[in-house]
Amino acid sequence: MPIPSSELILNRDGSIYHLNLLPDHISDTIITVGDPDRVPLVSQHFDSIETQVAKREFVTHVGYYRGKRLTVLSTGIGTDNIDIVLNELDALVNIDFVTREPRPLEERISLRIVRVGTSGALQPDVPVGAHLVTEHAIGLESLVQFYPLVETGAEVEFATTVQQAVGLDYRPYCVLGSDLLREQLGAGMLNGNTVTCPGFYGPQGRSLRLELRYPDLLERLRGVQFSNPEGTFRLTNFEMETAGYYALGRMLGHEVVSLNAIVANRATGEFAEHSDQIVNDLIAKTLDRV
Repeated sequence: MPIPSSELILNRDGSIYHLNLLPDHISDTIITVGDPDRVPLVSQHFDSIETQVAKREFVTHVGYYRGKRLTVLSTGIGTDNIDIVLNELDALVNIDFVTREPRPLEERISLRIVRVGTSGALQPDVPVGAHLVTEHAIGLESLVQFYPLVETGAEVEFATTVQQAVGLDYRPYCVLGSDLLREQLGAGMLNGNTVTCPGFYGPQGRSLRLELRYPDLLERLRGVQFSNPEGTFRLTNFEMETAGYYALGRMLGHEVVSLNAIVANRATGEFAEHSDQIVNDLIAKTLDRV
């Protein structure tokens, strides 16, 4: 059955509602950044740019880098925006906008999606200035409460360990990212497990004028230890999008990895003086490997 227009919303020019993109606007490899101003910092390295589209916080440049067609897209902040971005990117390649019907299962297209973003370290030995590739993402927000995410037994155990350590009223979710992209793009980077928070202040243990329900949140997260036959895992850093990427990527059948520029260390109280350079170095590294 065709997808109703109230569910698959298209603009008058036939483009997808929020991203304002047509199917031929994107490549099969997509670099995502949070800040719209960071898009040209990526595309300035392209040999040529063929498409530039902007709507709200979603800015897209498509071009060629060393002969490879790439898309760079800004998402804004938070997993609510990742819900929009991942669903609409998937629609661009796996739904026929004329018939409004999904592609047959055997014809589904799998995108390669690489998040390049900033993050704060939880552990004192994760240095400011480092680049970190996320293995597992722990989602403290509620996005997957609305989707049928299937977690492995180890993922459920890891998430339950976090729940018990923090004393949460609910169980977070845990998702392993793409092994393929992590091996390709993460060589030489720190390997870590990232906490995705539903906010920047209270959900990350910051207090300005409001009291916190979990005033020792950082200490509790820092002390999480999870062991299984594959090894012992700890939480290394946190931000606001990665778990949403990994969960939706798994359910939609896309390869997704998150690369993090560590610009602050909450354990030591340090913030990078030249955070832009840390991000720019990560951008260059990503383009050389993608």
